[in-house]
Order: sequence, then C-alpha cells, then structure tokens
Amino acid sequence: MTYMPKIDRRSFVVGTAAAGAGYALGFHLPSGADVAHADDATPEVNAWVVIDPDDTVIIRIAKSEMGQGTLTGLAQLTAEELGCDWSKVTFEFPTPGQNLARKRVWGDYFTAGSQGIRSSNQLVRKGGATARMMLVQAAADGWKVPAAECTAANSVITHKASGRKTTFGKVAAAAAKVQPPTDVPLKDPKTWTIAGKPLKRLDTPAKIVGKPIYGIDVRLPGMLYAAISACPVFGGKLTSYDETKVTDMPGVKHVVRVGDDAVAVVADSWWRAKRALDALPVVWDEGDNAKVSSATIAQFLKEGLDAAEAFVGNQAGDAKGAIAGAAKVVEAVYSYPYQSHAPMEPMNATAVYTSDRCDVWCPTQNGESALAAVAEASGLPVAQCDVYKTILGGGFGRRGQTDYVRQVVAIAKQVPGTPIKLLWTREEDTTHDVYHPITQCKMRGAFDAKNNLIGLHMRISGQSILAYQLPARMVNGMDPLVFVQGLAPKGPEGEFGYNIPNLLIDHAMRNPPIPPGFWRGVNLNHNAIYVETFMDELAHAVGEDPLAFRLKYLKPKHAAVLRAVAEKAGYGKPAPKGIYRGIAQIMGFGSYVAGCAEISVTNGHVKVVRIVGGTNCGQAVNPEQIARQVEGSFVYGLSAMLYGECTVRGGRIEQRNFDTYQVMRIDEMPKVEFVIMPDGEFWGGVGEPTIAVAAPAVLNAIFAATGKRIRNFPLKNNNLSAA
Repeated sequence: MTYMPKIDRRSFVVGTAAAGAGYALGFHLPSGADVAHADDATPEVNAWVVIDPDDTVIIRIAKSEMGQGTLTGLAQLTAEELGCDWSKVTFEFPTPGQNLARKRVWGDYFTAGSQGIRSSNQLVRKGGATARMMLVQAAADGWKVPAAECTAANSVITHKASGRKTTFGKVAAAAAKVQPPTDVPLKDPKTWTIAGKPLKRLDTPAKIVGKPIYGIDVRLPGMLYAAISACPVFGGKLTSYDETKVTDMPGVKHVVRVGDDAVAVVADSWWRAKRALDALPVVWDEGDNAKVSSATIAQFLKEGLDAAEAFVGNQAGDAKGAIAGAAKVVEAVYSYPYQSHAPMEPMNATAVYTSDRCDVWCPTQNGESALAAVAEASGLPVAQCDVYKTILGGGFGRRGQTDYVRQVVAIAKQVPGTPIKLLWTREEDTTHDVYHPITQCKMRGAFDAKNNLIGLHMRISGQSILAYQLPARMVNGMDPLVFVQGLAPKGPEGEFGYNIPNLLIDHAMRNPPIPPGFWRGVNLNHNAIYVETFMDELAHAVGEDPLAFRLKYLKPKHAAVLRAVAEKAGYGKPAPKGIYRGIAQIMGFGSYVAGCAEISVTNGHVKVVRIVGGTNCGQAVNPEQIARQVEGSFVYGLSAMLYGECTVRGGRIEQRNFDTYQVMRIDEMPKVEFVIMPDGEFWGGVGEPTIAVAAPAVLNAIFAATGKRIRNFPLKNNNLSAA
C-alpha cells in the first residue's frame, strides 16, 4: 500500500500538527458551487479572503516569505481594502496547483527582484475590496436595505440610518453566495489606516516560539532522507560509483544516480545518508572545464574591456569623440567577483512520488516554476502534481532555481510511495550555486577646459544571467538586464541618474562556464560601485566636493534622495575626529536610493561606524518594515564588499563553507539610520535597491580616510580588513 499524505489548511504532518499561527501550507479546494473552506466548512468569501465565524480573517498570500516581510505587506493591503480588524488577521499559502486550477486567480508566484508587493498590489487590493463589497451586500440583503447605506470598518458592518450592526463572521457564509462586483473602486492611499502604517509583522510571534515550518523542518510518516553529491566541476558528469562499499552501512536503503552528474544515498536518517555518501567511491568525468581558473576567467573578461564589439544600452551624443578632444580624461578599471547566495537554510525539498501523483514540499521563491519542474521531472501531467510552499530560511534569488526540486523528484521516482527528504550539505550549497555574475568595467570621463563633465564611457565586460538562465528574454543577442539596473536611458526600473551630454554605456558579453544567477540586488550591485566610486574620482580630479559635484549633474528625483540622506547624516558639518564620510546614490528596482557611510581606519582595519540610508520607493506599505529592509540590505551589501568572493581552481569553486566564505558578524554591523521619503507617485521595490549603495559609500569613505582607491573586491584582498 502506498502512502500519499493529505494536506489541509489546519494540519500539516511535521512531527506534531502545525495548526494556527497562520502557517498553513495549502488547503483543499471545493468543487462545484460549494465554496466552503477546507474541512471545517468555513466560508470562502473569495479567493483572497476566508472568514471564520469568530471573525478570524485568513488572507491568502501567493508570494513567498523569506524574512523580507512580503506576506505582512500584502496582508496589510488586502486588510485595508477589506476593512477588517487587523488584530484578527492570519494567513495561508495557496499552492500553485490550486492557482492553476482556478485560472491563476492569485496571479504569478514569482517572488524576487523586489517585486513581491509592487507587482501584485493592485491584485490583492482588489481581492480585499471585492470581499468587503460582498460582505456589505450580504448584510444589506439581510436587513433589506441598499448596500450604499452600509459601511464596513474594523470587521463590523453598520447600517448608518438605523444603527444596526453585524460582524464579518456572521455574514461571511451569506457573502460567499453574493455575485462578486465587477466595478471595484480602491481606497485613496491618503485614507489608509492599516496599509501605510508601521504594523508589526504577522510572522514574528510564531517565529519567536519556533512554530513556523521551514523546508528543513518537514516530516512525513515513513520518510527517508537523501544526501547528494554532484560533480564538483561545472559541466562535469558522473562516471561511476561503487555502492557495494556502503550498502551495509547502518540505515542505508538505496544508492541512486541523479541525472547525469550526481549520486545520492537514501537512508533512515540524514546523518547516516551523509556518512555513507562520504564513504562512497565516486568517479567523475570533469571535462574541459577542469582547466578553468580565476586567472583564465579574469583574462577572458579583460579582453572585453577594449573589444571592438559591444552591446549598447545607453547612448547620448558622441562620448568617444568628447573623450578624444577633452581637456582632461580620467580613467579607472574595476572588477567584481563571483559571490555565493549563502542562505542559512541550505537547499532542500521533500517529495512523494507514485505512478499517478507527485507532491513536493519545499522553500521556493517561485511556486509555479517549482511545480513545472516537478511535472517535468516526474513525467506526470501538471494537474497530478503540486508544490506545498514553506517559509524560506533565506532566498536572495537562489531559491528561484529549481535544481534541488528536480533532484528530489528524481530520487523519489526511484523509491515510489515513500516520502524522500533531500537536504544539501553546506559544502554542496556553496559549491553548486548560481553565483553573482563576475564582471570587469572600464570607466572613462572627460572634462572641458572649465572642468565641466562633458563625456562618460562605461564599458562592462562580463557575464549575462539571461544568456544562461532565460535566453528567450535576450534582445537581439543583448542582455537588457545589464542596463535596466541603474544604467537605463529612461524607464521606471533603473534610470541612469546623471545628465551627461555625451554618454556611452555598453556591454561586452563574456560568459565563462561558472553558472551566474540572480543574487540579491543582481547587476545593480556592481553597477552602483562602478558609477558611484568613479563619480567620486571625477569630483576629486577637478577638486570639487563629491556631493556638490553630483548634484550638478543628477536628475531631480535622484538628487532629492541623496540630498535628504546627506542632510540626515550631517554631511555639511565636520565629522568627528577620525571619522570619514562617503556617499553614493542609484536607482534600481523602481526606487531611488542613497547612502552616506561613516568609517574609521586604524592600522589597516576599517570600521564602518554608521550608515544613513534613504529611499523614495513611491508607496510605503509598512515604514517600519522598510527600515528593517534597509538594515538587512546593508548587512548583505557590506558582507559582499568586505568578504564576498568565490574563486575558481580546476573548474570548481574553492570556497566550501562559512570558514572560507565569510559573512559579517554582528559586532561588525554599523549603526543604521534611514530616511523614507515616498512621494506616492509609483510602486518601487524595497528589499534590494539599498544593497547597492552600501559598498560605494564605504569605498568613497575609505578614500577620504586613506587616499587609496579600491577598484577590485572584496576589501580583504586590498590589505584592508574589517575592524
């Protein structure tokens, strides 16, 4: 008899039931006209809102939660339009299979690129507003009065003329039968009472007591555990392995091939699986990539800096002509390394496969892509598969990939009917990542005889993420993402901030065999370093203050956020003795951001003392969460600048764990202050943009302190280290 687990919103097998706290992973959808919710017959008002008789409001969240607070922000927007009592709000995650069954009512599940709120705010607001109108209509029908005479607030519906009141919970069942309205007006953000407020996150109380279910926590009856090893050289293959050497080890159940490049051991505990995998004799075919090293990659990219052919992403006037006839030319060459995502929770997934069904439980940033991977790997129709999304122990773009999902299904197919939990080691996670793309950049700036900046040529040589992951999104061979992030001529995503009469920004694509991926902040990280440290160099080359120099050329919205940050930081006043300042700005992911860093340098040790960050993200759904995102982004950006580097030898990544791939410790974290200045004119991202200004602001401060320009990273390679 095969075991197939059943999932509903109130129970999840994880040693003990994980009921309540909003951490329900999936629910059964009814068929026909019955819209009763789950097994307890709670009425579903609409796809977004379920209301219990006790007035508990369950808001369904399609996006992934990985610590960034997206679920709270989306719930705030839904609750705002619903007009419910926020203290009674909880949440659950619909599965991508249910989304497809309902014609993608919840939209896409993609959660990356700081898109969680800005790409679905209209959808969730309409979901809440529609539910409110249905609840009001149900109450009005019961009172036999016009709905226009009724109002809803704090989960109470009031008939103004008679003073009669009822609660959402009392009319939810009737509301579920109301025909949804087609014309759904939304509230003016100026009238918000839930959205736009610094409310506490919905997931924090449960996290404090250990209730949330991460992928690494999943337990199913009869579950076995898998440890995996893939060829350490990218592009290499699995030649052979001798399973007879480990099959008699305690707890070992199976040794299986996974695709053409990996082998896994399945055992009754993960530790036993790992020990057996460590003892398993394996022969790899490393292929031609075994000859690749950091040195060969650097030379490959260096050739692109002066290559005749390059893709033009932003051009105005004649930059090359302006440089050729300039009174003064300033040139600098930079480089940026591979970096690992390094989430605290390594890649993992749990799967159950039978001949007619495949279900997977996993932390994923894109449930729909994970579902497609399950269907493809299992060979089953999508309708016979589903993915139960858990809370993520860090994502940063890494969990937008589906390699670990495909692996667990491939293993489960070889042990049908048995739940299989795959967990990567930290070493596997670090050495089989998709890395922040490696690039080099040559910057050339031109001044006329009056020290006016008249020309700029920015040549980037390096990898294309799209060429590796999403080639269909290339445009005539060009990767537009390289320019969209901070370097675009115009547009809502990442406009280049400076007005320079003669401008050329181009990209010489060079794709080494190390796989690149969407690493939090992506191209904006190195683009900001190249632009903003070079603008500092240009300012000093003509003897001008870095802030005043920038403000001469910056576009209004870019200038406004930089000016606000500088004022908050006290830029115009003398810094304390031994403290030096640096500034930076950029636009990315739809938001205008800036930073001002204060540092000290003692005997080659750099101490980042304070950073002031600023953002104009258009709409601020939760100011307190934005502040936390700014703080967290600075941790990520500073870690990358100080330590983040993956090197290549023999076609493989040399760093394997946190002892060789270091991240910031808590005692290295500076004091963070922030300026949030939403102008209400657009919906910008929050999680990723401010990462990009941390590094250039600190690097410019280092120059102010030492007179030394840092043009290759991380900082530890430049005879400087964190204090």
